[in-house]
Amino acid sequence: MINGMYADTGNHAQSFLQLHTGERLRKRPSMGAWITYGLGTENQNLPGFISLNAAKPSVYSSVFLPPAFAGTPIGVNGENMSQATISNISGQHLPVTAKRRQLDFVQAMNREHLAARPEDEKLEGVIESMELAFRMQAAAPQLLDLTGESPETLERYRVGQKHSVGTCRPTDFGRQCLLARRLDEAGVRFIEVNHGSWDQHKDHRRDLRANCETTDAPIAALLEDLATRGLLDDTLVVWGGEFGRPGLTPDDGKDSTGHNARGFTFWLAGGGVKGGHVHGRTDATGARAVEGQVHFRDLHATILHLVGLRHDQLTFHHGGREHRLTGPEGGQVVQDILS
Repeated sequence: MINGMYADTGNHAQSFLQLHTGERLRKRPSMGAWITYGLGTENQNLPGFISLNAAKPSVYSSVFLPPAFAGTPIGVNGENMSQATISNISGQHLPVTAKRRQLDFVQAMNREHLAARPEDEKLEGVIESMELAFRMQAAAPQLLDLTGESPETLERYRVGQKHSVGTCRPTDFGRQCLLARRLDEAGVRFIEVNHGSWDQHKDHRRDLRANCETTDAPIAALLEDLATRGLLDDTLVVWGGEFGRPGLTPDDGKDSTGHNARGFTFWLAGGGVKGGHVHGRTDATGARAVEGQVHFRDLHATILHLVGLRHDQLTFHHGGREHRLTGPEGGQVVQDILS
């Protein structure tokens, strides 16, 4: 548990961007794109980076990194994952051999076009994406099909058990977590699950309880499955949001909160972190981090370290200078949480 998190701003859009990209004002590659750029992919038939229920392109964009490292969104702008698909890969109109000949013909023209534009990374990215899409036609549909999972597994993940309390949107978060486990097993390098509706400005206790009831069981099932299948030691699970909420006390008579970027919590599991360890603390009301402060840049540096990358060496030259996830300021690896 990291209880000393803090960010630069309490505005959703800017802090959300900083959480994902390290930059709160300008478009920058997302953390998933940086990690895929640094480590590559384990499965040549699937994207290296998949974002489930992606709220915004900033979650999965590669910006100036080569387009091949951008994330593939599944279930964009909505949490109904029951029909989770990857757009434009079905290709059921032709037999596989005919589709291969068709793609080869199109790609020959594409490469001829690229030969006259060798510096066009976007064009090269499209060519690579078409090849990947062809390979995904066989692998992805089966991977996204949960009909082979046991009733007991679907129950543990709460798949299909949608919840809607107060201002919280109906959600099928359990399906995202089960898909995340399957994608991890298949060798997808970076997987992000997303759950919205944590902006409780009123009816805080009711809506927070509803969100926790929706997410706790699927996350527990995911961690349990990763551990029993021998995947947790090599998989880093990170849970958190763009900021927290000011604390409430039982006797303050209030049930409304605002945004709080001065002190909030993340937790990490597996992948080289200490289990059962608490780093940092906030004051008595949870309003401000007072010990073991960890900025998003420090969190990013730590995540990169845990997956085998140095934040100060993972760079990309663009616009006349070197860029990195932790920005020009850099970050500090939180050594205290490492196992």
